Amino acid sequence: MKRHLFSSMATAGALALLSGCGGGWSVQQLAAAQPGSFAGDCATLATSITGLTGTVITGASTVAAGTLVSNISMPEHCLVTGKMNERVSTVDGATYYIGFQMRLPKNWNGRFFYQANGGTDGAVSNAVGALGGGPITSALSKGFAVLSSDAGHQSQTTPFFGLDPQARIDYGYNAVGQLTPMAKDLIKKVYGKAPDRSYLGGCSNGGRHALVAATRYGDMYDGILAGAPGYNLPKAAVAQLWGVQQYATVATATLATDKTASGTVVTLPQPLPDVSTAFTPAERSMIGSKIIAKCDALDGVTDNWVGDVAACQQTFSVSTDIPTCTGARDGTCLTTAQKTVLTNVHSGAKNTAGAALYASFPYDAGISSSGWASWKFSNSTGVGRDPGATAFIFMTPPKTTDTANFLGLPFAMGFNVDVDAPKIFATSGIYTESAMSFMAPKDTSNLSTLRQRGGKLMIYHGTADPVFSYNDTVSWMDKVKTDFNDAGSWTKLYPVPGMGHCSGGPAADQFDMIEPLVNWVENGSAPAAVQAKARGAGTSTIAALINAEVPTTWAASRTRPLCPYPQVARYNGTGDVDSASSFTCK
Repeated sequence: MKRHLFSSMATAGALALLSGCGGGWSVQQLAAAQPGSFAGDCATLATSITGLTGTVITGASTVAAGTLVSNISMPEHCLVTGKMNERVSTVDGATYYIGFQMRLPKNWNGRFFYQANGGTDGAVSNAVGALGGGPITSALSKGFAVLSSDAGHQSQTTPFFGLDPQARIDYGYNAVGQLTPMAKDLIKKVYGKAPDRSYLGGCSNGGRHALVAATRYGDMYDGILAGAPGYNLPKAAVAQLWGVQQYATVATATLATDKTASGTVVTLPQPLPDVSTAFTPAERSMIGSKIIAKCDALDGVTDNWVGDVAACQQTFSVSTDIPTCTGARDGTCLTTAQKTVLTNVHSGAKNTAGAALYASFPYDAGISSSGWASWKFSNSTGVGRDPGATAFIFMTPPKTTDTANFLGLPFAMGFNVDVDAPKIFATSGIYTESAMSFMAPKDTSNLSTLRQRGGKLMIYHGTADPVFSYNDTVSWMDKVKTDFNDAGSWTKLYPVPGMGHCSGGPAADQFDMIEPLVNWVENGSAPAAVQAKARGAGTSTIAALINAEVPTTWAASRTRPLCPYPQVARYNGTGDVDSASSFTCK
């Protein structure tokens, strides 16, 4: 293969030549972005900007400096709203378009940030550019031009857009592909130049968007931040439904009613298990305490925190470390049947032949958190989450009848893992792409485009994530390392011990990932570790910024280094156990 050398405009004027197994390519050190100023008039922007293909600007207004989200200060900026590719579906008769908003700071840092949103999208969240973990800062507050979108449909709480094949594809990957060049063109018209550097980031489904973009649109982005990346989202949804059936076997109560997507309460033909009673809060707290008791000291110090999650999997045993009930369930023990279910769920969903449907999950003290229960019990039975998404978005062909009366719990209980699970890989008629085609990133070898241009990829994932398995993300990273022997020079994974889905849990879950990503992309400074802080009682006057699950035995603002996989934050032997400076990544 011909060897390529890319020119660089880096301030230092030097090339960083990084060889790898991807054909011996040489990759460039990208130049730092240069700031710019708002060149136009925000008040007339909606009518003055033309030539954006397939795009209608629906509004533009100046937003004064202040607080937009939580306590994060925002600079004065221009808010632009619009939509792309409006059409009427020939399948369901609904009107679809890709809705978006952009926030363009008057003092611009020369960078663009695509804010990838979570859930099933369907709503345009404020384009501030959340950067991981508990709120601490945002891309907009740092001077980025930020875009947010609904990913091509306008139904945040219902999954019925999945009836339209184009809406499926827009949601999966095409909205990013359509919006990115449009946004860069708009930025050029407003600031007089295109962005020097472009970044994309999000968590959960937003993390999935990020990994999809890394493999499909590596030529459009310089830095990508993927949080809790549900890159196998259809598989994870199937696993959730399988989990409902597991929990049902140990549930202690039943439900006589369920709710439709519109909120109408419907009486069930027969009562179904209330899976939230499978493991009580007291039982989950007990499980978490047993994990800590067995694994706390593995990182070199006893501090009510499990830093070496990988070693814990070899040390902790459900059968021997959790007491077995000899009488009634009282929160201090588990029944033999509960132990079987707990082991099954952590081992990963399987069909009746024993073939894996999704990845395993690590045992983690974060099982005690409310978020763990919410994802395992509530979201796995609700119309707007796993049952509805599987039925209408991920299965091919989708369920098409009686959407108004669709119920989540009966669907989850009736889901056939042998017959229905394979439908996430299927195509049929007008549905020419399977869910695993339009939702999942392309093979990791497709990261070569991002790598060759000098781009960087950072991933973070809570090890107690109950819906998107941290183990699955490790498998992704291991595959990248197999495909590229220089993977560590342009991509890193940061596990967050104890953290649940994107935030929360007994964890230090407040951190800024964009600053180290920018330094890596533009200055060649690879982040060795990222400092994270707990958000315990008293760390903020805003209740929403407090993580109530920070243990009271910790300092409220305990800090820890987040270490790149497979390194672990190990105690130095001396120093304050609540300070990151007392730990080293090894």
